[in-house]
Amino acid sequence: RTVHFTGDTGNGLTEWIRFLLGRDMEFPHIKVIIPTAPVQPYTPMGGENSNVWFNRKRIEMDCPEIRTSLASIYDTVNEMLVRELAAGVPLNRIVVGGFSMGGALAMHAGYHLNRDLGGVFAISSFLNTGSIVYDSLEGVAQDEHLPELLMMHGERDTLVPPEWGQTTFDELAKLGVRGQFVPHRTALHEIKRDQL
Repeated sequence: RTVHFTGDTGNGLTEWIRFLLGRDMEFPHIKVIIPTAPVQPYTPMGGENSNVWFNRKRIEMDCPEIRTSLASIYDTVNEMLVRELAAGVPLNRIVVGGFSMGGALAMHAGYHLNRDLGGVFAISSFLNTGSIVYDSLEGVAQDEHLPELLMMHGERDTLVPPEWGQTTFDELAKLGVRGQFVPHRTALHEIKRDQL
């Protein structure tokens, strides 16, 4: 089974991680939150309702973002961050990440919404050409702190080709984001145990 956050839930991803690791992802010093995307119409599925973070016209890198859809989910992301701040967790101790669309949202969170986060990770993810994330980073001073980025991508991914992930990483690097792009030789559009 592959996990694809489009149409999946936080519980579904939790179960997949449990299957891969043979245990829950629990640590005495780290709080792990795996939220569920809201149900909304998703154009690539013929407009059917699905658990998705945002809508898009097509799953293609060169397709423009639907910025109104992204803007509607930003409030949800900010609410999650505010809850953690209220619980005493400083922003620089919060790492956001996700798989597929969840990874794209994590990059929006860390480089468009709040650049004070501790880090960002994205597995089998990409940003659209002309993303608002790139626009946001255009005016950033070279010495400004940006969250480090870890991108991982299956070399055999046919839904989100690894070139899309690499291009996203390269574009972010040109704009001052530091980090790593780690290809996974055998992975399709999925999360592998060694990526966790």
